[in-house]
Amino acid sequence: MTGEPMPRYAYPHTIDNGAGERITFLRRVTLATGDRLEGENVTQPGAGPLMHVHYLQDEVFTVQAGRLGYQRAGEPERFAGPGETVAFRAGEAHRFWNAGTSELLSTAYVEPAGNAEYLLTELFESVRRRGGTRPDPFDAAFLLTRYRDEFAVSAIPRPVQRALFPILIGIGRLLGKYRRFADAPEPVRR
Repeated sequence: MTGEPMPRYAYPHTIDNGAGERITFLRRVTLATGDRLEGENVTQPGAGPLMHVHYLQDEVFTVQAGRLGYQRAGEPERFAGPGETVAFRAGEAHRFWNAGTSELLSTAYVEPAGNAEYLLTELFESVRRRGGTRPDPFDAAFLLTRYRDEFAVSAIPRPVQRALFPILIGIGRLLGKYRRFADAPEPVRR
């Protein structure tokens, strides 16, 4: 694995996808194993990401208020309440959502941080620009290809990613859709 990317943001740094998820990144803490990115999440009822995997990072949530629903690939749905901690280890496909009727508040961290903050910031912004539905397909293809050693959305079948993403990236380049990613951090490699 190559070195840890340099922080790009001033803290606190808040992102909102317009689809019921808001993350406030509070700080990066330097550890012997790399940076830990710490934050707070506010998730509206029913909202949460699709099944995904962080290949290099552990992702840990501690519920402050509300009810967290979560599922690891191939396992039944589970739930956690205030004071409970749920950890997803690197390489473990998972999803989570607000399984309650009020806001879900949790503290969280990813370790090592890698490009998680950049990737989430760009994906959330893409979802927001599209009205809080899903990211722009050109953005998703670019980001999920560039950072494929760190992160994947398991809900998108691999054959679709292998066949469709290169086509979208080629068209996106021709259309100039990736100029805004000109200063994107280098991927962290496994």
